[in-house]
Amino acid sequence: MSGRFRDKMANFMAGRYGMDEFGKFINILLFVMIIVSFFVRFLFFPTLLLLIYSYFRILSRNYPARNRENQWYLNVTRMFRKNRSSYGNDAGTRQRDTAHRIFKCPNCSQKIRVPKGKGKICIRCPKCRIEFIKRT
Repeated sequence: MSGRFRDKMANFMAGRYGMDEFGKFINILLFVMIIVSFFVRFLFFPTLLLLIYSYFRILSRNYPARNRENQWYLNVTRMFRKNRSSYGNDAGTRQRDTAHRIFKCPNCSQKIRVPKGKGKICIRCPKCRIEFIKRT
């Protein structure tokens, strides 16, 4: 892309809402619907409407309305997204910790990091002070 075109596009997109988690979901749904619409003809019109809605959201300048839609989506999908990442193993943020093991307190579910290779140890939860025995 030439610098001039890039500048014009950046100028055009300034102040627009752009892409968010709900927009990503809509685009994935669009991709699936486009593939299915090759075989099922009646999906063409709903797919077209969803494509128009997706572009409307991306090009919208109404931040509060688009943000409310995204927050609604995030609230609805919270329980599905919650268990995807685990402590110490978040994709892209931290490398896997091979020197420690993560245990959950049986009483309060606090995550506790303990060193590996110590055998059978007594772990005291820093939050509720209960002791439990685990093998590292």
